[in-house]
Amino acid sequence: MAAPRTGIAHSCSVQFLFVCFSLICVLALSLFFLFSTSPSSSTSLYSKASFVPELPQNYIKVFIAELPRSLNYGLLDAYWAQANDTRIGSDADNHIRDFLSSSKKKPDIPPYPDNPIIKQYSAEYWILGDLMTPERLRGNSFAKRVASYTEADVVFVPFFATLSAELQLGMDKGKFRKKEGNKDYERQREMLDLVRSTDAWKRSGGRDHVFVLTDPVAMWHVRAEIAPAVLLVVDFGGWYRVDSKASDGSDSTSMIHHTQVSLLKDVIVPYTHLLPRFPLSDNQYRKTLLYFKGAKHRHRGGLVREKLWDLLVGQPGVVMEEGFPNATGREQSIAGMQSSEFCLHPAGDTPTSCRLFDAIQSLCIPVIVSDDIELPFEGMIDYQEFSVFVSTSDALQPNWLLNYLRGFSREQKDVFRQNMALVQPVFQYDNGYPGGIGSFPVNGAVNHIWRKVYQKVPLIKEAIIRERRKPAGVSVPVRCHCT
Repeated sequence: MAAPRTGIAHSCSVQFLFVCFSLICVLALSLFFLFSTSPSSSTSLYSKASFVPELPQNYIKVFIAELPRSLNYGLLDAYWAQANDTRIGSDADNHIRDFLSSSKKKPDIPPYPDNPIIKQYSAEYWILGDLMTPERLRGNSFAKRVASYTEADVVFVPFFATLSAELQLGMDKGKFRKKEGNKDYERQREMLDLVRSTDAWKRSGGRDHVFVLTDPVAMWHVRAEIAPAVLLVVDFGGWYRVDSKASDGSDSTSMIHHTQVSLLKDVIVPYTHLLPRFPLSDNQYRKTLLYFKGAKHRHRGGLVREKLWDLLVGQPGVVMEEGFPNATGREQSIAGMQSSEFCLHPAGDTPTSCRLFDAIQSLCIPVIVSDDIELPFEGMIDYQEFSVFVSTSDALQPNWLLNYLRGFSREQKDVFRQNMALVQPVFQYDNGYPGGIGSFPVNGAVNHIWRKVYQKVPLIKEAIIRERRKPAGVSVPVRCHCT
């Protein structure tokens, strides 16, 4: 019985070896023909660089779209040529204006206004300054400027949209929503016509273009036309709309044009803080529990501010001041924030305001009462480590908010301030150089913005490729990019 089994086993092993030998021969022949194929036929399958896995890079490649000076730095020339500030006055601006008018040699890049209502939106100035800095001085920058759009990850459009809007609002506010006689609209149209005529725009449909729209009303008339692009915004509040068909008969402001803005493609950036940085080493006893300085009456989502005001004003340990940290109220704001444990940050006309970043620089623990708020650089920093988040429904209960804040121990508040001190540089735009031309801090706001934009690059490339494959006459449907 054993002999036949042995014979069968021997026969099977021979057959197995023969099969293995045959497979090896076939594999060898396949490899021979693969590598003996001509280079031209081989590369025809993988001629696109996008098929080659890319190694991670520690910078983003940026091409600057060509625009006339009149659409960026020239707007600063126009601002300083005015007799006075057009909206909220600023002693510093008047001083700068006098200096520039008496100077024999005008600077190539004028300073950005110190007028607080404009200064808070100065991201456009510092981002362009970073890109305009000579390469030998840009060792700390996460953005690398390239000479051709074909080399670039993104195309930066150097239009000072905020300054353009503010100039129009100061000169003739009544025409801002109109097109006829509106200089801001004319500039928007000129910029967009120039950019859309380029090969760079035609290649991507604008999806890899970057616009700075920090003022909630910036580029009001052409937003739908730049919707595919990467938008740098302080929040999505400028895209709120009133829905008169709400089911309960009331107006709803919770709807956003998601086909225009989305966390998937856009980047939330910080306001420029108006108050100076307060170092942790100078921190002393803070006598006030909760501080707020701002306008009591707001619109839309900011109606909660008026209700909070009525609940908190006159309460022990609470200071509620009406006003704005302009030239006359700046010192008052500094003293108030630096001597308070917590600083209230309710929603205004939009979910955010410059007040949050002034509080961080003042080491005043932010109390955020804004249910729809979006914050800069989330995923890079955790706001819960130095901020208190409170729902609107809780905050509007009588005595609830103050009792909640009094429940934080001294040790907890010290940890909040220690963490806040660590992130203060993250919200700093100014690099200390005239015109922003010079090395930017590696951990500053500009580099964090470029890192955030870089995170969008794979999605941008995917969207461009998807659009290209569409047959002629077929368009990509407009979808809601809800987040």
